[in-house]
Amino acid sequence: MAESTLTPSLRQGLNPRQAETVERLLVAGEAELDEVGPDALTIRTVAQRAGVSPATAYTYLASKHHLFAELFWRRLVTDPGPEPTGATATDRIQTFTRHMARMLGRSPHLATAANLALLGTDPEVERLRLVIGAEFVQRFRDAIGDPVDPRVLEALTFAFSGALLQAGMGLVTYDELSKRLDDVVAVIMEGHA
Repeated sequence: MAESTLTPSLRQGLNPRQAETVERLLVAGEAELDEVGPDALTIRTVAQRAGVSPATAYTYLASKHHLFAELFWRRLVTDPGPEPTGATATDRIQTFTRHMARMLGRSPHLATAANLALLGTDPEVERLRLVIGAEFVQRFRDAIGDPVDPRVLEALTFAFSGALLQAGMGLVTYDELSKRLDDVVAVIMEGHA
Protein backbone atom coordinates (compact mmCIF):
# COMPACT_ATOMS: atom_id res chain seq x y z
CA MET A 1 0.00 0.00 0.00
CA ALA A 2 1.26 3.47 -0.78
CA GLU A 3 2.15 5.31 2.38
CA SER A 4 0.45 8.47 1.15
CA THR A 5 -3.03 6.90 1.43
CA LEU A 6 -2.72 6.78 5.22
CA THR A 7 -2.87 9.87 7.31
CA PRO A 8 0.40 10.65 9.08
CA SER A 9 -1.02 9.67 12.49
CA LEU A 10 -2.25 6.27 11.26
CA ARG A 11 0.92 5.28 9.39
CA GLN A 12 3.32 6.45 12.10
CA GLY A 13 5.60 3.60 13.11
CA LEU A 14 3.87 0.83 11.14
CA ASN A 15 5.90 -2.11 9.90
CA PRO A 16 4.86 -3.75 6.59
CA ARG A 17 2.67 -6.35 8.29
CA GLN A 18 0.83 -3.71 10.30
CA ALA A 19 0.40 -1.56 7.20
CA GLU A 20 -1.15 -4.56 5.45
CA THR A 21 -3.57 -5.04 8.36
CA VAL A 22 -4.58 -1.39 8.19
CA GLU A 23 -5.07 -1.69 4.42
CA ARG A 24 -7.36 -4.70 4.94
CA LEU A 25 -9.33 -2.77 7.57
CA LEU A 26 -9.77 0.24 5.29
CA VAL A 27 -10.84 -1.89 2.32
CA ALA A 28 -13.24 -3.81 4.55
CA GLY A 29 -14.50 -0.58 6.09
CA GLU A 30 -15.25 0.92 2.70
CA ALA A 31 -17.07 -2.24 1.56
CA GLU A 32 -19.06 -2.43 4.80
CA LEU A 33 -19.95 1.27 4.59
CA ASP A 34 -21.19 0.86 1.00
CA GLU A 35 -23.21 -2.20 1.98
CA VAL A 36 -24.84 -1.18 5.28
CA GLY A 37 -24.34 2.58 5.61
CA PRO A 38 -22.80 4.55 8.45
CA ASP A 39 -25.42 3.86 11.11
CA ALA A 40 -25.26 0.05 10.95
CA LEU A 41 -21.49 -0.21 10.49
CA THR A 42 -19.47 -1.27 13.55
CA ILE A 43 -15.76 -1.78 14.02
CA ARG A 44 -16.59 -5.38 14.95
CA THR A 45 -18.24 -6.05 11.56
CA VAL A 46 -15.38 -4.32 9.74
CA ALA A 47 -12.88 -6.47 11.66
CA GLN A 48 -14.80 -9.62 10.76
CA ARG A 49 -14.85 -8.63 7.08
CA ALA A 50 -11.10 -7.88 7.21
CA GLY A 51 -10.35 -11.20 8.89
CA VAL A 52 -8.90 -9.72 12.07
CA SER A 53 -10.05 -9.64 15.66
CA PRO A 54 -11.98 -6.64 16.96
CA ALA A 55 -9.10 -5.99 19.39
CA THR A 56 -6.70 -5.78 16.44
CA ALA A 57 -9.06 -3.41 14.62
CA TYR A 58 -9.25 -1.14 17.66
CA THR A 59 -5.45 -1.06 17.77
CA TYR A 60 -5.56 1.00 14.56
CA LEU A 61 -9.03 2.56 14.58
CA ALA A 62 -10.20 4.36 17.70
CA SER A 63 -13.85 4.43 16.61
CA LYS A 64 -16.08 4.14 13.59
CA HIS A 65 -15.85 7.92 13.20
CA HIS A 66 -12.07 7.55 13.03
CA LEU A 67 -12.61 4.95 10.29
CA PHE A 68 -14.97 7.28 8.40
CA ALA A 69 -12.49 10.16 8.56
CA GLU A 70 -9.68 7.86 7.37
CA LEU A 71 -11.83 6.66 4.47
CA PHE A 72 -12.65 10.24 3.50
CA TRP A 73 -8.95 11.18 3.64
CA ARG A 74 -8.10 8.13 1.57
CA ARG A 75 -10.66 9.10 -1.08
CA LEU A 76 -9.22 12.64 -1.24
CA VAL A 77 -5.73 11.26 -1.80
CA THR A 78 -6.62 8.48 -4.23
CA ASP A 79 -9.17 10.48 -6.25
CA PRO A 80 -7.72 13.99 -6.42
CA GLY A 81 -9.57 14.76 -9.64
CA PRO A 82 -8.25 16.53 -12.67
CA GLU A 83 -5.60 19.18 -12.50
CA PRO A 84 -7.38 22.50 -12.07
CA THR A 85 -7.53 23.97 -15.55
CA GLY A 86 -8.89 27.16 -16.96
CA ALA A 87 -7.82 30.63 -17.90
CA THR A 88 -8.88 32.15 -14.59
CA ALA A 89 -8.60 31.25 -10.94
CA THR A 90 -12.40 31.01 -10.87
CA ASP A 91 -12.34 28.33 -13.60
CA ARG A 92 -9.60 26.40 -11.80
CA ILE A 93 -11.39 26.50 -8.44
CA GLN A 94 -14.63 25.36 -10.05
CA THR A 95 -12.76 22.37 -11.52
CA PHE A 96 -11.92 21.30 -7.96
CA THR A 97 -15.36 21.97 -6.43
CA ARG A 98 -17.19 20.22 -9.29
CA HIS A 99 -14.96 17.18 -8.89
CA MET A 100 -15.59 17.03 -5.13
CA ALA A 101 -19.36 17.28 -5.61
CA ARG A 102 -19.32 14.49 -8.23
CA MET A 103 -17.02 12.30 -6.13
CA LEU A 104 -19.23 12.58 -3.05
CA GLY A 105 -22.39 12.17 -5.11
CA ARG A 106 -21.03 8.81 -6.31
CA SER A 107 -20.39 7.76 -2.67
CA PRO A 108 -23.36 8.96 -0.65
CA HIS A 109 -22.63 6.71 2.34
CA LEU A 110 -19.06 8.03 2.51
CA ALA A 111 -20.31 11.61 2.26
CA THR A 112 -22.78 11.06 5.10
CA ALA A 113 -20.21 9.22 7.20
CA ALA A 114 -17.60 11.94 6.67
CA ASN A 115 -20.06 14.62 7.78
CA LEU A 116 -20.90 12.64 10.91
CA ALA A 117 -17.28 11.92 11.71
CA LEU A 118 -15.72 15.30 11.05
CA LEU A 119 -18.15 17.02 13.40
CA GLY A 120 -17.21 14.66 16.23
CA THR A 121 -14.84 15.10 19.15
CA ASP A 122 -12.82 11.89 18.89
CA PRO A 123 -9.12 12.95 19.25
CA GLU A 124 -8.12 10.91 16.18
CA VAL A 125 -10.85 12.62 14.17
CA GLU A 126 -9.76 16.04 15.42
CA ARG A 127 -6.28 15.37 13.99
CA LEU A 128 -7.76 14.20 10.70
CA ARG A 129 -10.04 17.22 10.51
CA LEU A 130 -6.93 19.42 10.50
CA VAL A 131 -5.23 17.29 7.83
CA ILE A 132 -8.32 17.30 5.62
CA GLY A 133 -8.89 21.01 6.12
CA ALA A 134 -5.28 21.73 5.20
CA GLU A 135 -5.74 19.66 2.04
CA PHE A 136 -8.77 21.74 1.02
CA VAL A 137 -6.88 24.98 1.67
CA GLN A 138 -3.90 23.75 -0.37
CA ARG A 139 -6.10 22.77 -3.29
CA PHE A 140 -7.73 26.20 -3.29
CA ARG A 141 -4.32 27.84 -3.01
CA ASP A 142 -3.01 25.80 -5.96
CA ALA A 143 -6.06 26.68 -8.06
CA ILE A 144 -5.81 30.39 -7.30
CA GLY A 145 -2.10 30.65 -7.98
CA ASP A 146 0.10 33.50 -6.80
CA PRO A 147 -0.58 35.87 -5.22
CA VAL A 148 -3.17 34.49 -2.79
CA ASP A 149 -5.30 36.90 -0.80
CA PRO A 150 -5.77 35.13 2.57
CA ARG A 151 -9.27 36.58 2.91
CA VAL A 152 -10.33 35.03 -0.40
CA LEU A 153 -8.79 31.70 0.59
CA GLU A 154 -10.67 31.78 3.89
CA ALA A 155 -13.96 32.71 2.20
CA LEU A 156 -13.60 29.84 -0.27
CA THR A 157 -12.78 27.36 2.50
CA PHE A 158 -15.71 28.51 4.66
CA ALA A 159 -18.15 28.42 1.73
CA PHE A 160 -16.93 25.00 0.58
CA SER A 161 -17.07 23.45 4.06
CA GLY A 162 -20.53 24.88 4.63
CA ALA A 163 -21.70 23.60 1.27
CA LEU A 164 -20.48 20.09 2.09
CA LEU A 165 -22.37 20.24 5.37
CA GLN A 166 -25.56 21.44 3.60
CA ALA A 167 -25.33 18.52 1.17
CA GLY A 168 -24.57 16.12 4.02
CA MET A 169 -27.74 17.26 5.80
CA GLY A 170 -29.72 16.58 2.62
CA LEU A 171 -30.64 20.22 2.04
CA VAL A 172 -29.18 20.09 -1.48
CA THR A 173 -28.20 17.21 -3.75
CA TYR A 174 -24.62 16.82 -4.89
CA ASP A 175 -25.72 17.77 -8.43
CA GLU A 176 -27.22 20.97 -7.05
CA LEU A 177 -24.15 21.47 -4.90
CA SER A 178 -21.91 21.56 -7.94
CA LYS A 179 -24.03 24.21 -9.66
CA ARG A 180 -24.44 26.32 -6.53
CA LEU A 181 -20.73 26.18 -5.75
CA ASP A 182 -20.01 27.48 -9.25
CA ASP A 183 -22.06 30.58 -8.40
CA VAL A 184 -20.56 30.97 -4.93
CA VAL A 185 -17.01 30.68 -6.27
CA ALA A 186 -17.78 33.24 -8.97
CA VAL A 187 -19.09 35.72 -6.40
CA ILE A 188 -16.13 35.24 -4.06
CA MET A 189 -13.63 35.53 -6.88
CA GLU A 190 -15.27 38.57 -8.48
CA GLY A 191 -12.55 41.17 -8.74
CA HIS A 192 -9.84 38.69 -7.68
CA ALA A 193 -9.48 36.55 -10.82
